Amino acid sequence: MTSASPHPEHHRISPVFLGLVAIMAVSGWAVWYGWADVTGVSVFFFVVAGWIVSLCLHEYAHARSALGAGDVSVGAKGYLTLNPLRYTHALLSIVLPVVFVILGGIGLPGGAVYIERGRITGRWKHSLISVSGPATNALFAGVLTAPFWLHGVHDVPVAFRCALAFLALLQVTAALLNLLPVPGLDGYGVIEPWLSPAARRQAEPFAPFGILIVFGCLWIPQVNAVFWDVIDTILRGMGVSELETYLGLEYFRFWQGEPQNVLLP
Repeated sequence: MTSASPHPEHHRISPVFLGLVAIMAVSGWAVWYGWADVTGVSVFFFVVAGWIVSLCLHEYAHARSALGAGDVSVGAKGYLTLNPLRYTHALLSIVLPVVFVILGGIGLPGGAVYIERGRITGRWKHSLISVSGPATNALFAGVLTAPFWLHGVHDVPVAFRCALAFLALLQVTAALLNLLPVPGLDGYGVIEPWLSPAARRQAEPFAPFGILIVFGCLWIPQVNAVFWDVIDTILRGMGVSELETYLGLEYFRFWQGEPQNVLLP
């Protein structure tokens, strides 16, 4: 029987990740209590820290699934420590997703753990590794929206309520975009093991440009409208209104001024 990892430090949670969780907790506390009249700044740090935490969990889910499927190399690579600095493409996994949140309010899929697929046998295992990341985003969205679908949101301060809604929107967009069957995204990783070798060879050159292709399509007004209709429908099913996500984005962009006299039902 092969040991998953002989080194405990390969599985020890990174101080960097714990620091991100601490920033999320402290800024969330500041949003809840409206600390120092800088609610927008607090929302900004809460959302950014929460978003990076979710990216770490997304990548950890890929790595943990790969470990269970037979790729023991993920431990030595540091993927199980939840440290975003250990990812093979920190720019793609952390920096660009955060920039897209700031500029466009959309959850950009980031993926940068290198799985040694040759160590893994069985098509179902490969599909499970790919789907585990978006599933983590979906689960995180469910946790964030719990006050909404449990009908306890009226006891939550407006700014915190809207911050949760906006962070949940990012999770839903990341999950949905990542599940698209486009080369380079997790959705394609789910179906790739079931494709013929010829089909895989034809799709392989497009993998580095998959996310660019998706965002290029989102510039098409008709596609963009359908995409956001789907996102809004999913969020409404979780009890989150379009107004709450919009106000969350407005709080997040504190440099444009915070919403005034906000009244929510």
